[in-house]
Amino acid sequence: MPNIGPTIGERVAGGLLGWNVTSNEMNVKVVPEYLPGRSSPEQSFYAFSYHVTITNLGLEPVQLLRRQWTITDGRGAVDIVEGEGVVGVQPWIKPGESYEYHSGCPLRTPQGYMRGWYFYETEKGVAFRSRIPAIFLRHDKFRH
Repeated sequence: MPNIGPTIGERVAGGLLGWNVTSNEMNVKVVPEYLPGRSSPEQSFYAFSYHVTITNLGLEPVQLLRRQWTITDGRGAVDIVEGEGVVGVQPWIKPGESYEYHSGCPLRTPQGYMRGWYFYETEKGVAFRSRIPAIFLRHDKFRH
């Protein structure tokens, strides 16, 4: 498995209630959930949802412009998902405020993980990115 640990300047915490990381004055928390009602293990289809909270800890408003997720299943197969904004929007996040959204991810195996980046721009046109913490996706039978 590749190194998915924190880099200099990041604070990471994780557990059963979600994973979060702070980088470049943006805190990203992700809470995954297995969806048994939408999954079909006999057809190697495992559905997961995740709830994301992005909090601006900086001093100026930022706009989330793009995202990039790297999704790895239990066999090591990798999918990279990139696109503008999140769930069809490019939200502005003011200092001290948060933006939340829900989305989903299918896997071909009962467990895997996701990680990535959000790309932003300030009102002054300064571009930067913040890390999306690695979140582990597990079918209920793999939870301890």
